Amino acid sequence: MKTKPKALILSGYGLNCEEETKFAFDSAGGVAEIVHINDLIENKKLLKKFQILAVPGGFSYGDDTGSGKAYANKLKNHLLPELIAFTERDTLTIGICNGFQILTQLGLLPGALIHNDSARYIDRWVDLKAEGSSPWLSGIEKISLPIAHGEGKYIAPDATLKKLKDMSSIAWKYIKGEMCEYQNLPTNPNGAMDNIAGVLAGNGRILGMMPHPERAMFMTQLPNFHLKKDFMCRQNKKLATYGQGFQIFKNAVDYF
Repeated sequence: MKTKPKALILSGYGLNCEEETKFAFDSAGGVAEIVHINDLIENKKLLKKFQILAVPGGFSYGDDTGSGKAYANKLKNHLLPELIAFTERDTLTIGICNGFQILTQLGLLPGALIHNDSARYIDRWVDLKAEGSSPWLSGIEKISLPIAHGEGKYIAPDATLKKLKDMSSIAWKYIKGEMCEYQNLPTNPNGAMDNIAGVLAGNGRILGMMPHPERAMFMTQLPNFHLKKDFMCRQNKKLATYGQGFQIFKNAVDYF
């Protein structure tokens, strides 16, 4: 009998999407476990039991010193060698929203996330195009997901941007698609450089992204769900159960 891949979902100090992220990995066929950062510091060898590491969204330490900075410092001060060893194995790592901010602050991903151009917290859906080469993105060309952030503008020096392009390490770009047209919204929600919504490192095995795939697990979560349902009914077709975000977690589980 096959052993299901195990995913460790970090929690603690204001991360608040761990339950949804665990549900996503479990639904995709993995076995996820939520572990408080203090418990991981207490038992550093625990990381060796897992194939996937997820740093979920939230507002760690209230973003008081900058989004993801304090949580990243705690990881850096207590777990950096273990985290580097984990990423050097044949593993997968994902940082979602605040988790993306944490991974950039930690140095596991290039660039940084700063305040949105609007200087406001933004909660809406966006359209994305998959750009990079990664197990996380397998089989995905375009996708629509929700965002919820105040510091989601991706920036990086020109040399870093060039390197990202050359190495196919830009994961996602904001594009004009179904959600933008349906809600009459601008393509780039936060002013991110080159419309970047996510980046990759570690030969595509480390993914950081501002949109929340764990909040797009089911078709019923779409803003235009009722419109889609009515359209499918008129064609005597059944609407799919799972949403587009599900595929990202399924890709991670299928990798193992």
